[in-house]
Amino acid sequence: MEFSNFPNSQFSKLIMKTQITSYWKMIFTRLLHNPTTVIGGILVVLFLLTALLAPFLSPHDPTEQNLMENLNKPSSAHILGQDDIGRDVLSRIIYGARISLKVSMVTMIFSLLLGTLLGMLAGFYGKWVDEIIMRITDIMMAFPGILLAIAIMAVLGQSMNNLIFALILVNWKSFARLVRAEFLREKARDYVAAAKISGFSNWRIMFRHILPNAVNPIIVNATLGMASIILAEAGLSFLGLGAPPEVSSWGAMLNDGRGYILQAPHLTLFPGIAIMLAVLGFTLLGDGIRDALDPNFESKEMLRMTKEE
Repeated sequence: MEFSNFPNSQFSKLIMKTQITSYWKMIFTRLLHNPTTVIGGILVVLFLLTALLAPFLSPHDPTEQNLMENLNKPSSAHILGQDDIGRDVLSRIIYGARISLKVSMVTMIFSLLLGTLLGMLAGFYGKWVDEIIMRITDIMMAFPGILLAIAIMAVLGQSMNNLIFALILVNWKSFARLVRAEFLREKARDYVAAAKISGFSNWRIMFRHILPNAVNPIIVNATLGMASIILAEAGLSFLGLGAPPEVSSWGAMLNDGRGYILQAPHLTLFPGIAIMLAVLGFTLLGDGIRDALDPNFESKEMLRMTKEE
């Protein structure tokens, strides 16, 4: 007798909960056994802790100026040196992590919500709903992302809210196309037909039945997308179209230091390293999550071990 014959029984729910817990434990074990994923995870955790604990980690006030000590090289008092108006570079990098985290997290959350919702509607309902949403998506994808963001910022002006809004408009479309493809594949399966016969509403079928089966590629896309958002924010700030001048942004620091690249290379070197490590961390972590969630993971591992032998 199969447990699926009693979908509402407490015993069936307990079995399902146990299976879900075991599945995610297996995924976590795969992640821990991948060295590059562990490195990426450590970099991401360090990035998050730096952003969250910025007031405690910063040795100086990032806005404090000392024109008598401008362009000073790294020393015991200022580990990473001082910029062109005497501000501590390390403190600005630490607070810059907070700006990058805020922009990337808020942008990712709203891009994910908007793109997932539109992708669900397009994939599930099809027909004219799919046509309208996908044609809008195609139009948005016809523009290079960074150029579209530059155009939006040039029109709206320089502010944190406008920066986040521009990045959301650039990033939602990848989620819409991904989720649509997953829904088109999943809605043809037998469990969706069974749910419709049982009289479940379309919204319940979408959110309770199909979406959980499409969550894996969404997680991977969101993790890798964090890296691209950090780069986009830094690029816009470097061009003077991102964070306001009074905000400590890694991209703005690069822009401020490029005029002194020979005289004081630490002004561009250290913010550049910070951007590289943050992007590298999310990229390695995203690649590791993608591999761990791959249903063919075991067979690929066996093939790799066979080749090594």
